[in-house]
Amino acid sequence: MGSKFHGVDFYQIDSLLSEEERAIRDTVREWVDEHLIPVIGEAYVAGKFPKQLIPGMAELGLFGANLPEEYGCAGLNNVAYGLIMQELERGDSGVRSFASVQGALVMYPIYTFGSEEQTKEWLPQMTSGKSIGCFGLTEPDYGSNPAGMITVAKETKDGWVLNGAKMWITNGSTAHAAIIWAKTGKLDDPDSIRGFIVPANTKGFSAKDQKGKLSLRASDTSELVLQDVHVPKDALLPKSGGLKSPLMCLTAARYGIAWGAVGAAMACYDEAVSYAKQRVMFGKPIGGFQLQQARLADMLTEITKAQLLCVQLGRLKDEGKSTPQQVSLAKRNNVNMATDVARETRRLLGANGILAEYQALRHLANLESVYTYEGTHDIHTLILGQEITGLSAFN
Repeated sequence: MGSKFHGVDFYQIDSLLSEEERAIRDTVREWVDEHLIPVIGEAYVAGKFPKQLIPGMAELGLFGANLPEEYGCAGLNNVAYGLIMQELERGDSGVRSFASVQGALVMYPIYTFGSEEQTKEWLPQMTSGKSIGCFGLTEPDYGSNPAGMITVAKETKDGWVLNGAKMWITNGSTAHAAIIWAKTGKLDDPDSIRGFIVPANTKGFSAKDQKGKLSLRASDTSELVLQDVHVPKDALLPKSGGLKSPLMCLTAARYGIAWGAVGAAMACYDEAVSYAKQRVMFGKPIGGFQLQQARLADMLTEITKAQLLCVQLGRLKDEGKSTPQQVSLAKRNNVNMATDVARETRRLLGANGILAEYQALRHLANLESVYTYEGTHDIHTLILGQEITGLSAFN
């Protein structure tokens, strides 16, 4: 059965994709239509992550899809990976966040900074969905300034002892293991930051769900507490070192977010077009009024620009030529764009736009979180400003 969603492709962007890339996208698109979209509204209202989707996502190879096949991963290029993120977020930002964290923030650091033994142990478990991971960097008082973190790891004769707290952690209460970033030296020394694999059943480790969320409700968001958590020496990711290591993970995740935001915008635009053709007011469909046509034209224009950004960024990434600043530009632009599209769709829908059976307000609420996490919109503005001028505005 073909997908119910036919995409948004005003500039024949499909012609820029390979046959394999289109086939991967279409497979995930159909899965989202058949399995995710029918359950996501109810899950969002209930405030529950739809865990029943995990086996299906694993079967499709969506976790760490751009990591090597030798560890059980799909071994796809970065454009195909981006298209997967696009389709997942067309369903819901919370579900895309789940896959992003599992792949870019847990499997990627194990592959990049871990030993061969760690990689062989964890990646097959994680790509199969048997083990779920989370990424512990942000702290209650240190979000946009992770260098200030106060979580510490003290070396002992037989391993490490970790103490601290992490906040706003996606998958936190679901995870079987956490990638914890901690300082191994003085608190004023960000160069001493190292990564650790901490099993969730380790004594002294706890995860508590964040209550009262009005955004990303179909996602587990937690506070992690580490109180005298003892881990063996081989819990250390041996190739990690300094703030650059977790920032490399964030760059990998931000890349997926840039694509994901396009998916959320597509979902809203598709809903807006359909509604504008069907909703009759003053004797004709509201799509026949200039105000609504202007809305739709602006949406299509901005989505098309964002699509082109993503494809070119993906090609650069596959060639090893992309920079973190280019990723910042795409994340900043595309999430802001998607937020605008979701808001304008909600307004076009009128009173119906506040109902869970429509997607726009759910996407809008979710995107307010996406706008903030993995580097806020303003932080990415300053990253680009520094790249343009050579002058840092952070201090």
